[in-house]
Amino acid sequence: MVSGKRIREDEGFPRKADITSWDNGAILQISVPMDPPLRRVNSYLLPGADGTVTVIDPGPHKEESVLAWQGVMKELDLRWEQVRDIVVTHHHPDHYGLAGWMQERSGGKVWMTERAHAEASLMWGEKSIMNEALPLFFARHGMPEALTAEIRVHLESFTPQVTPQPEITALDHSAPFIMGGRVWQPVVTGGHAPGHVSFYHAGSGAMICGDAVLPQISPNIGLHPGGDGRPLLTFLQGLEQLGSYPVSFAYPGHREPFSGFTERTQSLLRHHEERLDTAEALLQGGPLSGFAICEALFRGRVTTAHQMRFAMSEALAHLAELVRRGRIVESGTGDAILFALVKSG
Repeated sequence: MVSGKRIREDEGFPRKADITSWDNGAILQISVPMDPPLRRVNSYLLPGADGTVTVIDPGPHKEESVLAWQGVMKELDLRWEQVRDIVVTHHHPDHYGLAGWMQERSGGKVWMTERAHAEASLMWGEKSIMNEALPLFFARHGMPEALTAEIRVHLESFTPQVTPQPEITALDHSAPFIMGGRVWQPVVTGGHAPGHVSFYHAGSGAMICGDAVLPQISPNIGLHPGGDGRPLLTFLQGLEQLGSYPVSFAYPGHREPFSGFTERTQSLLRHHEERLDTAEALLQGGPLSGFAICEALFRGRVTTAHQMRFAMSEALAHLAELVRRGRIVESGTGDAILFALVKSG
């Protein structure tokens, strides 16, 4: 049975960087501070026999995260040049953000899939228009102007969290990948983030799963302009794929490592089928905008622009899947889109 051993909680920084040893020291979980509501993102450090280490998902580029990593390096008696590889499971700032900063200090390679890199460029590249495109997309689905303005400001706040941008080496997900002296099989799925990569180690049954599967909470599944047009379908297919692996212990991007991985994938599959039923039932009274559906689905649970962005994109992802399944229809002009039940007869 796998158990975690807490090495130390560093008291010297504004927010602690907890280090937890798993699998007899083969995997070190680094709890990196981030903004609420999640507050922590799991980075994983895999030591190699030659003294080098692989870092998976270094966290967001925030002052407290930088201080946390400086404390981790000191506590583990590591030099930056020992960080040979920096692996990013997906492009979201809380996983990708510190990759460039860490690369500047270590000279290590930053690995991510080509699709994930394309998404990073779409969101955070010099030519990105997402700060304007996403609020306009939400407006077409009924979101009031006051809220779209808040989301625009919210999106702009991410730029410092992903600066500097790293130089990327494409990860070939069709071939085994060596980390910490072990051979891992990359497993690419989507839905939460296009090009998301998890890593499976057959010898131990370990799965480093990023945000593809999380305990206690459901990964956000969002519909965005220029991205996957059917993200929920992609996510459900990924759950089936990941659930087919004989996983003994999983290492997620948030919350604590856990067992019962296949059962968790099945629970998430059921959850989204229930959410689809709920969204469809909301249309029994007549056509509604995506924003109206979002408000009904997440009533009382959305208090910030960050939460609204996630809630709106998730509501639209479920509506897109209902349209794909032929259970509802989308109508209206490009500036005023509505959803309605399919008329019987």
